[in-house]
Amino acid sequence: MTDSTRFPLPDRLAIDPRSPHHVAAVFQQEADIGIRFNGKERMDVEEYCVSEGWIKVPAGKTLDRRGRPLLITLRGVVEAFYK
Repeated sequence: MTDSTRFPLPDRLAIDPRSPHHVAAVFQQEADIGIRFNGKERMDVEEYCVSEGWIKVPAGKTLDRRGRPLLITLRGVVEAFYK
């Protein structure tokens, strides 16, 4: 799939389908999404916002009361790209 036929990456995106920031069209494509945070590629990002400069990642093995991973917010320079 070429760059011109790919769905453009939104400013804010979440992998959780229950989130209002989940865009299913992005995840249905063949290419994976990469996140570069402060110059390093991260593989554990659950949600990101490029314009506000933050990502949400799981806090170890800790779960919230609904059994989902507890997320912490990290601030810095965020870049989203297709691999």
